[in-house]
Amino acid sequence: MRNLSVVTEFILLGIPHTEGLETMLLVLFLSFYIFTLMGNLLILLAIVSSTRLHKPMYFFLGKLSIFDIFFPSVSSPKMLCYLSGNSQAISYAGCASQLFFYHFLGCTECFLYTVMAYDRFVAICHPLHYTLIMSHRACIILAMGTSFFACIQATFLTILTFQLPYCGPNEVDYYFCDIPVMLKLACADTSALEMVGFISVGLMPLSCFLLIFTSYSTSFAPSCRSTLPRADAMPSPPAAPTSLPSSSPLCQWFSSTCSPPPILGLMQLFKS
Repeated sequence: MRNLSVVTEFILLGIPHTEGLETMLLVLFLSFYIFTLMGNLLILLAIVSSTRLHKPMYFFLGKLSIFDIFFPSVSSPKMLCYLSGNSQAISYAGCASQLFFYHFLGCTECFLYTVMAYDRFVAICHPLHYTLIMSHRACIILAMGTSFFACIQATFLTILTFQLPYCGPNEVDYYFCDIPVMLKLACADTSALEMVGFISVGLMPLSCFLLIFTSYSTSFAPSCRSTLPRADAMPSPPAAPTSLPSSSPLCQWFSSTCSPPPILGLMQLFKS
């Protein structure tokens, strides 16, 4: 990736329209960050310590917890740093790294939710072949595949953004380096790149959502339930409790990515 920029660092301006609320935001986001880390660490501890949870569903849930630890760590430490009164500057390389890991971890989580939905589909609709289909080798391949394709996506988006020349303003009107705010600072026409980036970023979660929706809707369909063994031969697994561990974080992820941050609404209340 060739660097044509004369800008060596960027200034993160933070969350828009939150002047004078730095102390409250520091306490709020620090609490969220600590609870997120502790919650995911407890999930990991429970999965590792209990042999009953050494199953494909909890294997993917454990990997998801690991990425849930790193995902907020992409932007939160720097944001907490400047909210506490330290420098808002971030280096060019740091900004590129932030953008890459944000999309790498986010895409990996999205792919993981898709894999977890497929796992529940196999467990509910094909219980007799579940251990064969979701073998240890298959789980390793699926887990590695989520990170591999997420790395390709993140690398493409990072190169797409930072191959542009940045030779003028360096103030990022956001709390971390993301594609839309970075393209506004480029000293070149970005209309074509904005369209490519929009399609790339929008197509991936939409495809995952459709696959997840198909998996869960098929799992709860009567036609799938009718293919299960008879009750006198083998008890059929209850669909709702079986899908609950993977569907709960899924709903939280899509609600957080498809809606504006709730903190912005709080800011408007404090401003009014």
